Amino acid sequence: MIGYIVRRFGQALIVLVLVTIIVFALLHALPGGLVRAQLGAKASKFAVHQLTIQEGLTKPLPVQYWVWLSNLLHGDLGFAYKQETPVATLIAETFPRTLILAGSGLFLAGVLAIPLGLLQGGRRNSMFDYGVSGFLLTTYSTPYQLLGVVLIFLFTIELNLLPATATNFGQGFGTDVKVLALPVLAIFLGNIAYFSRYVRSSVIDNLGEEYVRTARAKGVSRGRILVRHVLRNSLLPFVSAIGLSLPTLVSGTLVIEVLFSYPGMGTLFWHAQQSRTYPLLLGILLIVTMLVVVGNLLADLAYATLDPRIRYD
Repeated sequence: MIGYIVRRFGQALIVLVLVTIIVFALLHALPGGLVRAQLGAKASKFAVHQLTIQEGLTKPLPVQYWVWLSNLLHGDLGFAYKQETPVATLIAETFPRTLILAGSGLFLAGVLAIPLGLLQGGRRNSMFDYGVSGFLLTTYSTPYQLLGVVLIFLFTIELNLLPATATNFGQGFGTDVKVLALPVLAIFLGNIAYFSRYVRSSVIDNLGEEYVRTARAKGVSRGRILVRHVLRNSLLPFVSAIGLSLPTLVSGTLVIEVLFSYPGMGTLFWHAQQSRTYPLLLGILLIVTMLVVVGNLLADLAYATLDPRIRYD
């Protein structure tokens, strides 16, 4: 077990180092160079030269990378000159909001996918299974932006129940719940199908196992078999599904934030792209990538802890 954990941490660390190298290379491949990208095309030669010296860009690239990595480990992601604010400060302001949005959608999808997948697996090939599968397959196949537009049309334009924008987030619990309803619902619908299909498939596989036949032979009811015996074993692939869904969840959340004008990292990324604030763009990219890597690592460790059948040699 210890060897497996060490190897997984080592693999994650290698991936993170490769990500920092790629982001560092992208910073130096920006149009007109890093300094010109920060100051803008109309910056004077003196300002460009002064910032070049200040940033240490005259030093060899390995030295520059080491300095940049050292600053990164201390929380310094660079400076967004167009916003006149450090990149880390801008991300720190918006990241908790993105975490609330993504976490809420993921939590609801995960909690409801378990009983839904259990019912589908227990009633395989029934009208209930076909109906739920058809609906969830439709939502899963629908891009996040289209899913959000459909929700706005239904709940805002037609029913006039919920606001179409989340710009008022942070003004109180009641307001936050109301403005978060549609964005969270969009993320929920985009993920519950993925999770429930994992649980359904695992339930069907476990229903064919010998221990289920033994329980049936002893006269145990079908509902008791599903809840007491099948459910626990069916949750293991669900843990892996959470880790595999993180890239899609993060990208979908960023899209939903822009669509609903939610003041999170997605909207910050969009504004940075519009203003061509490249250090901020790459800073967000770096943070998001690191979160995905760490999330997958935690999912793998959780799966290994829950399933004693996994070998660690």
